[in-house]
Amino acid sequence: MISRRLSHDKLLYGVSLLLVLVGIVMVYSASAIRAQEKYDDPFFFLKKQLLWALIGLAVMFWAMHRDYRTFQQYAPLLFFCSLLLLGLVLIPSIGIKVNNARRWLRLFGISFQPSELAKLSIILLVARLLAKSADREEQSAKRLLVPLIVSGLVCSLIVFQPHFGMVAILLCAVLALCFMAGIRLGHLSAVALGAMALAVLLVWTHPYALERVMTRLDPSHASPKAAHQTNQAIVAIGPGGLLGRGLGDSFGKLGYLPESHTEFIFAVVGEETGLAGTLLVVCLFGVLLWRGTRIALRAPDLFGTYAAMGITFTIVTQAAVNFGVVVGLLPITGLPLPLVSFGGTSLVVTLLCIGILLSISRHQTAKGRFA
Repeated sequence: MISRRLSHDKLLYGVSLLLVLVGIVMVYSASAIRAQEKYDDPFFFLKKQLLWALIGLAVMFWAMHRDYRTFQQYAPLLFFCSLLLLGLVLIPSIGIKVNNARRWLRLFGISFQPSELAKLSIILLVARLLAKSADREEQSAKRLLVPLIVSGLVCSLIVFQPHFGMVAILLCAVLALCFMAGIRLGHLSAVALGAMALAVLLVWTHPYALERVMTRLDPSHASPKAAHQTNQAIVAIGPGGLLGRGLGDSFGKLGYLPESHTEFIFAVVGEETGLAGTLLVVCLFGVLLWRGTRIALRAPDLFGTYAAMGITFTIVTQAAVNFGVVVGLLPITGLPLPLVSFGGTSLVVTLLCIGILLSISRHQTAKGRFA
């Protein structure tokens, strides 16, 4: 099967740019008042988001013009770097603790979240491992073992931060790739059940996580403090109606809705742009899912297929979880809305992932391996 050197997927490229633009506009709208009160500069968060967007777009442009197989070669190095950074986060004198979570490092005055880089490293390494073992006569259980070990190492470090939402996204992505690689469903089911049992244990032993889960399982008995963010998000979305209150006219961002420019920015989108704006954002992620899946199915080799599917699954699943949290279907996870929420590490790494997807699209075949 011969791959053709094509232009990158222009629709995926355009959708990604549009989501970044929506994010910039909404970050400013959601954060200007808070920035004025706290930093005496209404453009404080906007300027940061613009800077990270420029860096992220430069990284995306660099990645999309490289041969994606280069990332296969450096996947182990990226994985070990991620492990090192995740370990440094847990050292009290090095890691930055915010809201009882130690998830950030600060170097040269810049804060970044190593778990975002770890997410990409796991996708690339698992894609490499599954692709290399595909042509060998190995038992299904053996092919599953190594991806579980490497993802388990990363997830165990992220658990100690703690960041259970990120762990859930990573494990789901790894299991999805293993399923796509032909691992037996019985083996995957056993791993999924074990992961669920461990998740119950972790939630039970962490009061804050248990409280968040109980707000969804039994809202009538939840404490007002635990349910505050979700309730305020729903209160914000409700009055948005069909076309919204108008850009800049959100009441939720006036101190009622915590984290309105980060993980709950979708609530501000709903309040200010209404059903039309929220459907636009959801549809943009739907297009991203379509184009990413298409790229995966037309990739010229298994690494390209698994990497493209892993990247697409992770971005879209995280977006879906964020939507579920904001509308009250899921407990709070701390996961931002990819490409839209304020946050430098998430934006840059997600754009790097998009760049790898675009690179794979330039080498696609007319009829993919799974077509």
